[in-house]
Amino acid sequence: MHLLKLFFLPLLLCTLNSAWGHAVVTHNSLKLKPVPVNQASQVELSFNSKVELELSEVFLISAGDKMQPITAIPGAKPGQVLLELPALVPGEYAIKLKIFAADGHLSEDLLRFFVRNPSR
Repeated sequence: MHLLKLFFLPLLLCTLNSAWGHAVVTHNSLKLKPVPVNQASQVELSFNSKVELELSEVFLISAGDKMQPITAIPGAKPGQVLLELPALVPGEYAIKLKIFAADGHLSEDLLRFFVRNPSR
């Protein structure tokens, strides 16, 4: 049993270390604030670590899998990023992230969202 613990402890520590090295989205404003119809807007993202925006890529994906790059700017806090969205018509969209953590690890994520006409 003691040998088993000696084997799995380093394995567990390596796994935890690699998870800490990646920039993971911990908050996004899409959950709290819908994207307005036909108005440019911002999406706020928070990551669990500092990110290197100069090395990162962010894309807006729209109907027909059309990808267009969108601007990402640093927020006020470490790990906070603001995305500049163009005016969008109602429909289904996604934000594709290729983000480099400050330690050099690459993370990819896809955030899906809808733009809907306001209910009357």
